[in-house]
Amino acid sequence: MAESQDSAVGGMGIQLVDEDESPVNSSINTTPLVDIMLVLLIIFLITIPVAIGTVDVTLPEERNVVVQVRKENINLAVTTDGSIYWDTTQLSETQLANRLVVEARKVPQPEVHIRGDLLTEYWHVGRVVELAQRTGIMKIGFITKAPPKGLVEK
Repeated sequence: MAESQDSAVGGMGIQLVDEDESPVNSSINTTPLVDIMLVLLIIFLITIPVAIGTVDVTLPEERNVVVQVRKENINLAVTTDGSIYWDTTQLSETQLANRLVVEARKVPQPEVHIRGDLLTEYWHVGRVVELAQRTGIMKIGFITKAPPKGLVEK
C-alpha cells in the first residue's frame, strides 16, 4: 500500500534540500519598483500644472520702429567703462541730472535716446535710465542695431 501511495503522489515524496546545495538567486525583482515609479510619474504629471498656476497674459510682439531724428531729441551714449556722453560731450552724473531737469520742463518734452555699448554692463545703462526718470523725463528709448536680414522672423 505504501507503494501505491507513492505512485499516486507522483512517485516521490517531499524532499528537503540543504541550503548549500540550492542554486543562489541573485536577481532582484524590479517589477514592484517599476510599478511605483510609474505611479509617481503619473501623480507628478497631473499635479505639476496645477501647482505652477500662471496667469494668462498676451505678451507684446517685437516691432522695430525707425526713430525719427529730431533736433530736440536727447542722445545719450554709455561706454563700456560707464562714461556718459550727451551727443559728443562727456558728462558726470550731476551734470547730466542738471541738464535733464532743464529739458524735463520743456513743452513738449524731448525724448531721451540711450545708446549702450554692446559690452557695457547693464547697471551703467540702468543708472542713466533711473537718473532720467528721477528728473521727470517721460519718454526714454534705447537705440539698437537691426538684426541681420537672415535672422528676422515674420
